Amino acid sequence: MHEYSLVSAMVERIEKEAHARNAVAVHRLGVRIGALSGVEPELFASAFTLVRQGLLAEAVLDIRRSEAAWACPTCGKAIESGGTLRCASCGVPAKLQSGDEILLEQIEMEVP
Repeated sequence: MHEYSLVSAMVERIEKEAHARNAVAVHRLGVRIGALSGVEPELFASAFTLVRQGLLAEAVLDIRRSEAAWACPTCGKAIESGGTLRCASCGVPAKLQSGDEILLEQIEMEVP
């Protein structure tokens, strides 16, 4: 379960940010997980409940899923997922624009 190691690394980073700001608690986290990231949101959330402690003991994890988006690297035209991943205008293979990311987008913390 690589979700556990991803969550552990995320929590370590959050703790560093919280300590740098003298936070007394972390209340909410926002994470975006791409459909092609290879991460299962349910397993990620479950791993978070096992890892959270200290400043993050009561933190709520909000996971937002993002779909894959493809575009032509030459003309920039969006290419529909599920179809041929080649630009109809240029004939160039599509480039993945988003959908493979795991992003920590928000840390809501209490600072005195």
